[in-house]
Amino acid sequence: MRWLVGWSSIAASFGTVGAVGHRSEGRTVQPVGSQLLWGDPDPLWAVGDWRPDEIRVITVATPVGAPVTRLAVLGCCGATDEQLRVGLLAARGGALRHLTAWSGSYTAVVQIGRRITVAGDLAGARPVFHTPWANGTAYATAALPLADLIEAQLDIGHLAALLACPETPEALGDGTPYAGVKRIPPGHALILREGSREITGYEAVASLAVAAAQTDPVSAVEGVRDALVEAVRARLTAPRHAPETLPPDPGPVPGMGPAERRAARGAPVPGIGSDLSGGSASATLALLAAGLPGLPGTVLGHGTGAGERLLAVTFNDLSVQGASAHGLSAQDREDELERARAIAADPRLHHVVVAAGDEALPYASLESGPLTDEPAPSLVVAERHRRRLAAGSADHFVGHGARQVLDAHPARLADLLMDRRRRHLLRPVAALARAEGPSTHSLFVPLAVYRAARRLARTSYRTGLETAASLLPEANRDAPGLDTPADASLASLAWSRPGPAARWLTGEALAEVSVRLQEAAIRPASVQRPGEARARAALARHAADQRILEQASEIRSQRLHAPYLDNQVVRAARALPESLRVQPGARAAILRRVLAGAGIHDLPPGWGTPSQATSTAAGRIGLRTALPDLIALFDAPLLADAGLIEARVVRKALRAASEGEPLPLDGLAELASTELWLRRLVTRRGTCWTGTAAPRQRAVAGGVVPARRTLQA
Repeated sequence: MRWLVGWSSIAASFGTVGAVGHRSEGRTVQPVGSQLLWGDPDPLWAVGDWRPDEIRVITVATPVGAPVTRLAVLGCCGATDEQLRVGLLAARGGALRHLTAWSGSYTAVVQIGRRITVAGDLAGARPVFHTPWANGTAYATAALPLADLIEAQLDIGHLAALLACPETPEALGDGTPYAGVKRIPPGHALILREGSREITGYEAVASLAVAAAQTDPVSAVEGVRDALVEAVRARLTAPRHAPETLPPDPGPVPGMGPAERRAARGAPVPGIGSDLSGGSASATLALLAAGLPGLPGTVLGHGTGAGERLLAVTFNDLSVQGASAHGLSAQDREDELERARAIAADPRLHHVVVAAGDEALPYASLESGPLTDEPAPSLVVAERHRRRLAAGSADHFVGHGARQVLDAHPARLADLLMDRRRRHLLRPVAALARAEGPSTHSLFVPLAVYRAARRLARTSYRTGLETAASLLPEANRDAPGLDTPADASLASLAWSRPGPAARWLTGEALAEVSVRLQEAAIRPASVQRPGEARARAALARHAADQRILEQASEIRSQRLHAPYLDNQVVRAARALPESLRVQPGARAAILRRVLAGAGIHDLPPGWGTPSQATSTAAGRIGLRTALPDLIALFDAPLLADAGLIEARVVRKALRAASEGEPLPLDGLAELASTELWLRRLVTRRGTCWTGTAAPRQRAVAGGVVPARRTLQA
């Protein structure tokens, strides 16, 4: 895990020796395994296995006695040193948006005298946290180090909100699972001045009174193309890194080649690689990375790695054989693999198929994962992803986030009605009716969706939250089974909706979250359109899950790159007209035009076919296979000690789901992930800080989860 940490205080100097940490009465404190970027009076460290090219510090020459002006950029940034200097000067004048306009995924920290500015990203994949400390404010890109610094306890109310309403920012607020540690929202920056803090947004918010000017669809798609190309180019032009030295190769193993033996020892392949699942998102990245002119992967390229082939990794889950009972036919699986093979026939790609059985199912090897910064549903599939990524490259592209960035949230139908664009509802509503199949119910789908969209368009922000708060305490009573596509869209046409795990929470926990929503409804807020607000919340939730997945499935010397979550790609996608986004198959059509603009036209049949059925079937099979371990996990769960669930109810639901009852598997995965994270947290050893003045206790002091009677919102 890699993170940066620093602080700002009222004191002009901590009196540090060599500017290495906080000093008080001869005692010091500094992060373990840190690299000092700059010292007193407002020090900044980089912690973890950062590559040399991932840390860049730019200092602008100033007259003697003038405030120091410098910029630290950590991560993959495609800007040149001169562009960084221009951005630093713009930020000195208050133009913070310039710090987020470069290609790549990074965190920017600006110091101008005693003023510190830390810019978060638009998606939420690179969050910024802060907490009061030492008569000032400490900040970091991870919450756990700050929790250790202030010896924080768990915030059970936040965990309840995370399970009850994971896609409702009003319920989550600015909190984290650690009491006292706060998070800045996506699209905002943290500004510190001698310990005082201010959180400000750097993105313009669309008006509710006047419809936003619609961008020409052709120009908007060209913007997405340019942003994706630059995002891929930023990774390809970065220096290459070979994996660190690992145990020697044991020699030939029957049935295993050099690549398989390297993956078994936990070493990625040197160079550039990409997922190639057969879906449009990962395939687009693989084709762009393999074919950008003048870059590695191009036969006639002129770069350092000219002629290098891109490693394309396809995951073949053998455990879903015969999974037609779980909604996945053999033809669906074969079509997906065939699309990947057709794309990998490109001579610039080297195709590797990773086959795995029951050992790579969801819920496998739950006892062997690392402690992550926060809980997330991806913890139960970390081993599955780790086996795929072990066969990947030192720099590996993944297509995560494309669905949330490019697709339209169903609530955007209400935005179209607010702009009086009713005719654009015809195609998405007709597609939902077709998804229901030939039935009497499907005849009423168009009318039901239109009424729900009109109701949402006419519902104010405050009324919507108050309605959601009043309905939330009943979320665990008479909960329906799995939603059809139309039912899911109808449920999404609201300002807030309960998460899939809410049906198994206690009434007390739901009531506490309901109070949070009621309080948020009466607070002043910069209200957005309902569709835009729901889409941004869904993206933030996915980006947070992606961040935790990278930590849980981390392989030493490997970097995962998710270009769809980059600032410039998210910003370009938001310029897409809503009328274009809500159309069926919009994401595949946009990516097809992106590839066409890059000179790639020959795509296999079935391009853009949804590929979610494989993961759904694997989730149900994995739950059934790991049922004894899951029952043991919830035999005496910490979530029950905190008053969030009743263990008996969850165990009953696990057994029912394993027997095929239509229950939301996402909700069970969230419960299992949170319980697993809690157990890893309370049994951890050590702390993130060292020195004679380091905190005496780690986060969750004493390793005890607060009892049910201490539940607080």
